[in-house]
Amino acid sequence: MINDNLPIGLFNGTVATTNGLYRIKDIDSETAKKYIKKNGFISAIGHKATAEIMSELLEDNILMNRIEFFQQIGQIAIVFKLNERPPEGEILDRKEIERIGYSLKIMERLE
Repeated sequence: MINDNLPIGLFNGTVATTNGLYRIKDIDSETAKKYIKKNGFISAIGHKATAEIMSELLEDNILMNRIEFFQQIGQIAIVFKLNERPPEGEILDRKEIERIGYSLKIMERLE
């Protein structure tokens, strides 16, 4: 069950931030915008180009913020997911991200 008192985590990858059981599914940008407007957010987006794209998709100022984030039970995250895995050690610019393509996911920590 989603805890509406917790801010939405913003991630640039589907990563389990701590032990637990998670549910991940597709989400559209309009639904994602509603979540962050209602709950607020904490950016854990670690790459500048991803933060720029997320800012446009979510119509909010999403800053690059390389923090260690621990998702709580009932907390959701909106995840920026690339359509393919980049080569090891490669930092993608916005043009490369757009070429590869991406989707948004909602990731809920269940337990």
